[in-house]
Amino acid sequence: MIDYHLHLWEHPNKATQFTLETLAEYCRKAESMGLKQIAVTEHFHRFTQSKQWLGKFWTKFDDHELYESMEAYFDHHATYDIEEYISIALLAKESGLPIVVGLEMDYFKDNMEFLNDKLRQYPFDVILGSVHWLKNWRFDDLYDTVSMKVWDSTDLENIWAEYSYHMEELASANSCDVLAHPDLIKVNSNLLKDTGLINEFNLRIAESANRFDLAAEVSSAGYRKPIKEQYPSHDLLQLFLAKDVPITTASDAHKISDIGYRFDSIMALIKEFNVNKLATFNQRMRSYIDL
Repeated sequence: MIDYHLHLWEHPNKATQFTLETLAEYCRKAESMGLKQIAVTEHFHRFTQSKQWLGKFWTKFDDHELYESMEAYFDHHATYDIEEYISIALLAKESGLPIVVGLEMDYFKDNMEFLNDKLRQYPFDVILGSVHWLKNWRFDDLYDTVSMKVWDSTDLENIWAEYSYHMEELASANSCDVLAHPDLIKVNSNLLKDTGLINEFNLRIAESANRFDLAAEVSSAGYRKPIKEQYPSHDLLQLFLAKDVPITTASDAHKISDIGYRFDSIMALIKEFNVNKLATFNQRMRSYIDL
């Protein structure tokens, strides 16, 4: 197994200096869990460059409460330097630690081509693609009361439709290698009653991954959320595999103790689908390891 989605800081915490020894601790924990390789994939919005390059993108949208919430979110998160992050992660890789250097990149409408050009200057091994917000609404920020109120005031079908559209746009943007937690929209168990619609949205995401030659992660992070299941759902995973979409495995850990979290459940699931290899990456090139 591999854990291809790891962070350095929990969301409530400000970014702090990390070192080669920090990543060595990550690797020791991974080795104790029987993992062959890890990917450090910090959020793009943890870095000062996200504000420098994007500006206040949230001001393009109307809701004033969400505007203020997003502004505070970026002020809290976007404090570390991406070049320092990469230099330490590269040092860890070059020292022989079983690590790849990655990034988790959100979808920023109308900005992806510009961001692609910026990120090509850095030697990433893998970039995860995510959708964590719709316009300026952080739909999965369970601790933000402003964000959570939107769930009560917005049509559920429209939310799911917009999410799947954003995932399709992300897949087409040539900005990532792996779709992270691909059905994150289910995070707080606000599921559509019409399962046919869920299947339609899932199919669109799976077809996009296939069309643009992306992998998809099977993540245990959902077990730590109200939905209490992995990402993707059983049905979406079946669609990914039917479309020959390669698979990675991930915990989305934001602390060392969550590395490899619930990987026994993830292993049982992918074995159920007869998955016998996982996608790995080096310098944005995909290869495979056997399970």
